[in-house]
Amino acid sequence: MKLYPLKFQPILKERLWGGTKLKDVLGKPSESEITGESWELSGVPGDISEVSNGELQGVSLQRLINDYPEELLGKSVVQRFGKEFPILIKFIDAKQDLSIQLHPNDALAKERHNSFGKTEMWYVMDADKEANLIVGFNKDVTKEEYSKSLEDNTLLDLLNYEDVSEGDTFFINTGKIHAIGAGVLLAEIQQTSDVTYRVFDFNRKDKEGNLRELHTEMALDAMDYKKKDDFIVKYPTQSNHVNTMVDCPYFKTNFIEITEDLTQEVTQRDSFTIYMCVGGKVEVTTQAGSAIIEKGETVLVSASTNMITLSGSNAKLLEVTI
Repeated sequence: MKLYPLKFQPILKERLWGGTKLKDVLGKPSESEITGESWELSGVPGDISEVSNGELQGVSLQRLINDYPEELLGKSVVQRFGKEFPILIKFIDAKQDLSIQLHPNDALAKERHNSFGKTEMWYVMDADKEANLIVGFNKDVTKEEYSKSLEDNTLLDLLNYEDVSEGDTFFINTGKIHAIGAGVLLAEIQQTSDVTYRVFDFNRKDKEGNLRELHTEMALDAMDYKKKDDFIVKYPTQSNHVNTMVDCPYFKTNFIEITEDLTQEVTQRDSFTIYMCVGGKVEVTTQAGSAIIEKGETVLVSASTNMITLSGSNAKLLEVTI
C-alpha cells in the first residue's frame, strides 16, 4: 500500500464555552453555535480519526497503524509508543473563557488513570481585541495559599494573564495552571491524553443546570506552584525555511511560511510528519501522491516518505514530528 498524504474527517466537539469560528473562519462542517473543538488527528479510543481522501477514505487511523505500524509511524515511534498514536491535534474556538485547569505528568497520569500525561502547545490563529490566556501564577504561591484562594474565591488574583495576537505561541508543560480566554482561536498540539484537572469554572452550569465537576484534590499534588517564565515560544519566521518552535520529548514543531516551492529530504526522520495549515493554502506532495490543505486543515505524511514538497505562494504551516 502506498501511504499518500492523508487527510482526516474532523471530529467536532460541542463545549459550553465554544462558538462558531471553527465553522465561520476554518470552514468546519458544524451546525452548532457552541462548537469548541475540532479534533483533526486523534487516536483517542472512542474518537479515532477516519481518512477523508483517496482510496483509503473511511479507514480508521487505528487500522492503518495496526496494518502498517512502522511504515506509518516510524520504527522509533513504534518502539516508544507501540501501536498508539502519540499525539492529538486540535483546533479550538473559545467564545467564552475555558475552565482553569492543569494536566498531570506522565508518572501521575499512569498511576491514577493508566494514561499519558498531557504536555501541549498553542499557536494563536485569531484573537479578538483584548483577548488573553492564563498561563501560570503571577508569583510563587504555596499549596496553602492556593487552597485558601479557592475557598475565598480569589484564585483569579493569583494568575498570570497574557494578551495575545495571531502567531503568538505558548508551551504548556504538565503541572502548569492555564486557561484559554474568550475570543481566541488556536491550534493545539498535545500528547494523546484526555486527562484534565479542572480547578475553577466561573460557577458555570451545563444545559441541565449542573455545575461541572471540579478536581480540586487531585490537582493539589499535580500542580507547579512556582512562577515561571518558560512558556512563551520565540521562534524565527524566515520564509521557505524550517523554523524551530518547540522541541520537547513528546513532539517537535516547526513553523514554515511558504512563498515558493520547498522540498525536504526526510529519509532519516523515522517519524510521521503532520502539517497543520494555519494560513493560506498549500499542496503537500510525496512519492506516493499529494493533498491540498487550506487554513484549518491537517494532513498526515507517513514515515516511509523520502521527500516532501510543499507548493504554494502564501501559506503558513505548523510541521509536527516525534
